Amino acid sequence: MFSTNTITALLVYVDNIVLAGNDLPEISRITALLDDTFKIKNLGDLKFFGLEVARSTSGIHLCQRKYVLDLLSDNGMLASRPVSTPMDYHTRLHSASGTPLTDPLIYRRLIGRLIYLTTTRPDIAFAVQHLSQSVSSPTTAHHQAAFCVLRYLKGTPGLGVFLSTHSSLQLKAFSDSDWAGCVDSRRSITGFSFYLGSSLISWRSKKQTTVSKSSSEAEYRALASTTCELQWITYLLEDLHVPFVRPALLYCDNQSTLQIASNQVFHERTKHIEIDCHIVRDKVHAGFLKLLPVTSSLQLADIYTKAMTPAVFHGFCSKLGMLNIHSQLEGGS
Repeated sequence: MFSTNTITALLVYVDNIVLAGNDLPEISRITALLDDTFKIKNLGDLKFFGLEVARSTSGIHLCQRKYVLDLLSDNGMLASRPVSTPMDYHTRLHSASGTPLTDPLIYRRLIGRLIYLTTTRPDIAFAVQHLSQSVSSPTTAHHQAAFCVLRYLKGTPGLGVFLSTHSSLQLKAFSDSDWAGCVDSRRSITGFSFYLGSSLISWRSKKQTTVSKSSSEAEYRALASTTCELQWITYLLEDLHVPFVRPALLYCDNQSTLQIASNQVFHERTKHIEIDCHIVRDKVHAGFLKLLPVTSSLQLADIYTKAMTPAVFHGFCSKLGMLNIHSQLEGGS
């Protein structure tokens, strides 16, 4: 529902409805109308399947602190010693690492719960994606690596995403890949993130579906995936009447990939990714997005493609726009 000065959004999931808007009397009117029609139960301020929402004049903080503490408790990790990263930089897991677990369901349940936690924890996205590749036949090594994620969470259970009220409406995206990053299949890992101004609104770490013959090919496949996600996000923003700035800015740290995107001629080295080329080029020429170079040290999607040393990892985490409003309760962690 939208008028010149007010907007009210209803987000429906099965029998749960989230009402949001900038006009409290209008929200109250719609709530009363829904109650007259369906006899709804008003649950008050937003709480949604373990997500904790804290509001202030500065913005909105989303975290899953209780969910993390329950996860630690259920796995006997509340007294564990925290570690500085969710995955050890030197760990190179493959399908044959360790010995098969006698009860793989324990591992599968743990990974499923960690996947849901990535809703507000982009800092563990790569580690969880990497560990999820082993749910069909997990081993003791995979289980130990999953416990490393829990030990990392032990140090920062209240960390979450902060959406600032003072952020601009410039849509920015970062696209990256780790060529042949999967040691079993040699498929590359795609990582991307989206910001509305300074606020992180979407991210992903995912193994590519095919093997790439070069790092440029892997980067371009990641760029095409990022472009498709960018299109979907703009549709969502338009539905919500968010007047974001065009064109969207898409940052890539691979010069060969940027040259492919600007070159109109297909040849032997690019014909096998011709569809991906068309997807990106069409959006660039339509003024929908603008491709820009970025140095590797400022490539914010890099954290979704590989394990990192503690110094590098925390350097990227500081740029994700994450915040821990419970830090005093957690001993300053």
